[in-house]
Amino acid sequence: MASEASQKVTGAMVMAAGLGKRMRPLTASTPKPLVRVAGRPLIDHTLEHLARAGVSHVVVNVHYLADALEGHVQTAPFGMDYTVSDEREKLLETGGGLVKALPKIASDPFYCVNSDNIWVDGPRSALVQLAEEWDGERMDALLLLVPHARAHHHGGSGDFHLDGAGRISRRMERKVAPFIFTGVQLMAKSLVEGPDGEAFSTNRFWDRAIEAGRLYGSIFDGEWFDIGTPAAIKPTEAWFANG
Repeated sequence: MASEASQKVTGAMVMAAGLGKRMRPLTASTPKPLVRVAGRPLIDHTLEHLARAGVSHVVVNVHYLADALEGHVQTAPFGMDYTVSDEREKLLETGGGLVKALPKIASDPFYCVNSDNIWVDGPRSALVQLAEEWDGERMDALLLLVPHARAHHHGGSGDFHLDGAGRISRRMERKVAPFIFTGVQLMAKSLVEGPDGEAFSTNRFWDRAIEAGRLYGSIFDGEWFDIGTPAAIKPTEAWFANG
């Protein structure tokens, strides 16, 4: 049962328009969000989490093999309404995709979730955790971060540091940061500003929020799986089978 706080976040954006190049050859004829892991498409893992957290309306952007992905979304279960943000003509990256989809998103703040990662909640739902910690007076975005020890198949040097108040700063060049971005965040609509039709990264929004002291992080206490390449699939499925 979703908490009262999480029920206020009724809208979500699922980022699903990427080309999936690192997942080849599996993505030669299948969009990455439809690659099956642990018995079902990647995007269904994400959609189930959103439904459990009380989301009622989801926007999904599409570009590569868009017909297959749109067809799947239109028949997806989980009891939510789905709207497609069509990027067939031009891939807009994460930031530009959000600008295009913003009028379709049903709540403020809203969840923004990548479709190519899997997570297993700890003692509480990660999405409910974000909703309960959200403070619109202080925050423009609240990012779900995971420490290296619970970031499976992720070999990077980390993304962010947190100060004592939970504010985010970026990893310095050639340094290691303790936290990795999970691809899950809660955002205020006011942060999503940019020219229509321009392709750019969400980093533009984050940089603005960091400068204003309004980008915050929440530490995830579950397990997170980076499904970036085909090699990550079998060990992830083994973890699920033994978990």
